[in-house]
Amino acid sequence: MTIRRTRAADRDMLAALAFRSKAHWGYDDAFMERSRDVLTPSDDYLANDPVYVAEDDAGTVVGFYGFVREVRELWLNDLWVEPDAIGSGAGRALFAHAVETARAACEAAFFIESDPNAEGFYLAMGAARAGERVAAGSGRVLPVLRYDL
Repeated sequence: MTIRRTRAADRDMLAALAFRSKAHWGYDDAFMERSRDVLTPSDDYLANDPVYVAEDDAGTVVGFYGFVREVRELWLNDLWVEPDAIGSGAGRALFAHAVETARAACEAAFFIESDPNAEGFYLAMGAARAGERVAAGSGRVLPVLRYDL
């Protein structure tokens, strides 16, 4: 598996991947359509924030992650894996790369607004529950996790 920085040309492919990954958890069509804009990376995000994709040995993108800064805190904004690649180690590889990216930026920690279905993954990776917040777009109350570096 290779992890590389995203390119502007990746935008539509990443949006589709995030949509498929979110839909994997059984959300209904109406919820998924309301989530589409939130799941579509902006050009500014891809150009200016640390966003990386994982490619398998054939060069197929199997997942991606990205960070954003909210005031003084670093947030893992995205971590999506193709449904067929869930359980393959792609998510773990992306998370490990994210940890190294945050460490290289001299961060002490980063935060994650987690989908309830992904919380167990982040806890297994070493994050700890730090609270809750209301998600943009859906209004759902989601777990917030903190990963200390």
